[in-house]
Amino acid sequence: MDKLAEAKKIFNVEIEALKKTRDALDETFVEILDSITACKGKVIVTGMGKPGHIGTKIAATLASLGTPSFYLHPGEAMHGDLGMVTKDDIVIMISYSGESDEILRIIPNIKMIGSKLIAITGNPNSTLAKSVDISQIFPKFEEACYLGLAPTSSTTVTLCYGDALAVVASGIYGFTQSDFGKFHPAGSLGKKLILTIEDLMAKGDAIPLVHKGTPLMLTIEEMSKKGLGIITIVDNENTLCGILTDGDLRRILEKKVDIYSVSVEEVMIRNPYTLHKDKLAVDALVFIKERSINSLPIVDESNHLVGTITWQMIVKAGIVI
Repeated sequence: MDKLAEAKKIFNVEIEALKKTRDALDETFVEILDSITACKGKVIVTGMGKPGHIGTKIAATLASLGTPSFYLHPGEAMHGDLGMVTKDDIVIMISYSGESDEILRIIPNIKMIGSKLIAITGNPNSTLAKSVDISQIFPKFEEACYLGLAPTSSTTVTLCYGDALAVVASGIYGFTQSDFGKFHPAGSLGKKLILTIEDLMAKGDAIPLVHKGTPLMLTIEEMSKKGLGIITIVDNENTLCGILTDGDLRRILEKKVDIYSVSVEEVMIRNPYTLHKDKLAVDALVFIKERSINSLPIVDESNHLVGTITWQMIVKAGIVI
């Protein structure tokens, strides 16, 4: 057996099934999509066995892209979970044969509740197709399984169909990156979309700062105490005047400057790079990386110092580029 050739054959069978389904899409897809975007309740997806696993993913994708949705196990539905279903919901039932007992058994109860029923099936003459409000009938295609029995092509097609519903619906809603970030706060992508500099920066007493006129020796002590590799220098109005970094300090010492006799403003770096606190943290990381620096003073619109951020703070929060 040529194992790679056999594997590629499986890919080709499933790709062909996807192409057939794509080319067969018609107004039924639009009708289902319109029902989803007009739904006042939730979109509930159910299926048994492998179609159930696909249904779980479809529900998760719908929810993550702005359509409130969850997966309902048909077996658990028969033992009380039908209480999750309301008349304002849509129930999408997945069964390629259209004859899954677990699915068919809950149809009468869902009709009593008053939910709209949608079927995704490959059998137009099935009990399921004849029992719902809208039926999406897939065209005939081969399962990739050698026996033609295990759900393979049919589950792949169903997965892609669910993605199409979720993604097109999100476009209709005008779903934005910011919306996506709200629903994915723990992921790296979500953090990039929602975490601002203000969320991560050192604030208040944690800011390494001294005022103009401070002796350089005391400035070094403050820098060492705060441990951020930077010190910010402000005037009496808290306006940023300059900075010193660990690297600047090393260069000053190499010049044998008397750290006991000079004040910090004599050696500080004036007009340093700054950012505003409302910028995204990922933008700050890009800014820092492009300029080969380690840290930044953060200011408001009046150039008053409000914080300090380092690349380590951003990376520690799970944001990488």
